[in-house]
Amino acid sequence: MSGFPGNLDSPPPAGRARAEFGACSRRGPLRATNDDHYLILQLGRQQETVLTSLPEGAVPTHFEEFAYGMVIADGTGRAAETASRLAITTLAHLAVHFGKWNVRINEPIAEEVMDRAERFYKNVDSTLVQAGRGSPAGLQTTLTAAYTAGNELFFAYVGDSPAYILRDGQLLRLTRDPSLEKERPSPVWIFDVAAGAPDLNYLVSDTLGGAGPARPRVNVERCGLLDGDLILLCTNGLTDVVDDGRIADMLRLHPTPDEQCRALVDLADRSGGYDDVTVLITHYHLGKEPDCARRLP
Repeated sequence: MSGFPGNLDSPPPAGRARAEFGACSRRGPLRATNDDHYLILQLGRQQETVLTSLPEGAVPTHFEEFAYGMVIADGTGRAAETASRLAITTLAHLAVHFGKWNVRINEPIAEEVMDRAERFYKNVDSTLVQAGRGSPAGLQTTLTAAYTAGNELFFAYVGDSPAYILRDGQLLRLTRDPSLEKERPSPVWIFDVAAGAPDLNYLVSDTLGGAGPARPRVNVERCGLLDGDLILLCTNGLTDVVDDGRIADMLRLHPTPDEQCRALVDLADRSGGYDDVTVLITHYHLGKEPDCARRLP
């Protein structure tokens, strides 16, 4: 077959993107419960030929492509575990019932994904506010999510549970640090994912579900992936006691996501950490280096 019918302007298949995952979560030594929660998902589309009169090879007998998601939440306050659990379960149910599960990305679809992520986060915030009524502090939690489809990475976050990318041995932070933004009148981009970044002159609300009238700013960004990229999501139980240089060293020292996650959690313990620590890591393998992937600064 020299071609195929249909809209030639539709996004190309997601390709041979493959992901390996690791996760480790540990209760802090001074904590009664682990107030962190996480979720890692694989979603996809599939076609299977069941019966046909067509000659062999005329149509694919089997086709599938996948997208992947990671979510991490760190609850705060008296009902911290409830807040982080409710945030992730709400987000997951929203994705099941209202998500389009996009595994092929072009520019219009990328905009839809980012708009949908912001709406979902605002819905999570509303759910936490309603569930926390009657409590002085409400139900408050950070929430950071990463979604990959083919060679595209989307990440959304509220609060100080950071996301990083390790590329060619260099560790760069994807998310902005709320503590730095509070200290400076003009917040600084830690990672410039694309030209035309949004206005950064805003005050950061650190959590979803806060009891005050001001609602949090939902940050949703996008960048390209390259073969061999590593994505790290963690709670501040790691970054409060381990600097980025030591994190990068540990990632380079261990080969698999599971080993890297356990090593980072152990390092937080040895560094005097008192908070809960959760680390999620994904290794991405792409069939070929995508031309459209944006370069890191």
